[in-house]
Amino acid sequence: MDQPFVDTFDHEVRLAAFQFLDEQTLRHGEVLPWDLLKRGFSHHGTEIQLIGASGIWKPAALELPISITTAPPKANRPAPYEDVVRDDGLLVYRYQGTDPRNHFNVGLRRLFELQRPLIYLYGVDKGRYQPFWPSIIVEDHPGDLHVAVALYEGAAAGTELGTGPAGEAGRSYARRLTLRRLHQAAFRERVLRAYRQTCAVCRLHHVELLDAAHILPDSDPRGVPVVPNGLALCKIHHAAFDRHIMGVRPDYVIEIRSDVLGEEDGPMLRHGLQGVHNAKILLPRRQPDHPNPDFLEERYEQFRRAG
Repeated sequence: MDQPFVDTFDHEVRLAAFQFLDEQTLRHGEVLPWDLLKRGFSHHGTEIQLIGASGIWKPAALELPISITTAPPKANRPAPYEDVVRDDGLLVYRYQGTDPRNHFNVGLRRLFELQRPLIYLYGVDKGRYQPFWPSIIVEDHPGDLHVAVALYEGAAAGTELGTGPAGEAGRSYARRLTLRRLHQAAFRERVLRAYRQTCAVCRLHHVELLDAAHILPDSDPRGVPVVPNGLALCKIHHAAFDRHIMGVRPDYVIEIRSDVLGEEDGPMLRHGLQGVHNAKILLPRRQPDHPNPDFLEERYEQFRRAG
C-alpha cells in the first residue's frame, strides 16, 4: 500500500469516524456506551473500532491511533481531571509505559507531527464514555512522557497567549472551559442515574429530553458538579428553574412565580407549570443524593427576589 493511499484512506476513516460520532451522540446523547464504541462502524467494508483494550487505540486498518482514552473513575473516587488539565486548557495525556519508543507512543508522536485529528474518550462512568472530536495533539514531550491535547477548537490558542494579565485571563478561561466540558457530562450522568432517568418535577422519562440542572451554578466556588448540587429536570423545567419562573423550597416543594400562576395560556402552561405548583419534587432513593437544603434555600431566595 503506497503512502498517498494510506494518507487518503486514513483521512477518510477519520472523517467517517467523526460523522459516526455526530450521528450517535445525536441519537444517544453526549455519553456513549463502550459496546457501541467497540462495535464502531464499517467504512467501505472495513470495520473500524473506536475503542479497545489499550488506552491508545489503533484499529487494525490504520497505521496510526484513532483514539485515546481516560478510564472511568472507580467507585467513590472522582477522576482527577483537574490534575491533568493545564492552566492553558490543554489536556495532559500520559504516554503508555515509560519508553517513548513504544509503538503506541510513536503513534502519538506521528499524529502530532502530521497534525492529524483523533478522538479523546473521557470515561464518565463504568462502560460510559464522552467523546471529544476532533481533538488535536499540539505538543509532544517525550522527555516527560506525555502529549498535550486540545479538546476544542479554541484550546490551542492558550499556548499562543502571552504573559501578563490578558494572557493569564485567556489561559484561565481556556482551562475553565475545558474543565467544564469534562465536568458536565459526568455530572449529568450521575444526576440522571440518581433520579432514575426521570424529571424531578413532571416525571418525564425520555433521557434525551433531560438535563442535570445545577442548584448553585458552576461559577460559584461551592457549585461543584456533585449529585446533591443537582436536579434532574426536563428541558422546560430546567429553563423555568434557571429563569426563576419555578423555584424549589428547602422542603422540596415546588413553587411557580405568582405572575405566571395568574396567566392564561395553552396546556403546557396549565399542566406543565401551574399544575406543579405546591407539588413535591421526586427525590433520589439514596439520602446522600438528596438536594442540599442549604443550596436550595439560597437558590429559593433568588427565586423570591425575582418574583
